[in-house]
Amino acid sequence: MVPPEWYLLLASGVFCIGLFGILTRSDALYFLMSVELMMNAANVNFVAFSLYYGDLTGQVFALFVIALAAAEVAIGIGIILVLYRNFGDIDVTVPTEMRW
Repeated sequence: MVPPEWYLLLASGVFCIGLFGILTRSDALYFLMSVELMMNAANVNFVAFSLYYGDLTGQVFALFVIALAAAEVAIGIGIILVLYRNFGDIDVTVPTEMRW
């Protein structure tokens, strides 16, 4: 059996990659991919602790996070399409007219 520390190490690495992607990129598609990486890192933690403690709560919660991620992608792609149609680019720093 793989010790839980390895799962935590994997999840922290994937989460840091996602956080780095959010902090350094200005493209909306990279934002979505980075948020997906961060959610998958949380899912690895949920499943790892579910395995460690021997109950299914973490796995059920990971299924809900997957459903949330699917909804987030659907809404995010809609926002990206509106950005591209209105501004001709999917760079999130371009639409300054949308601010208050």
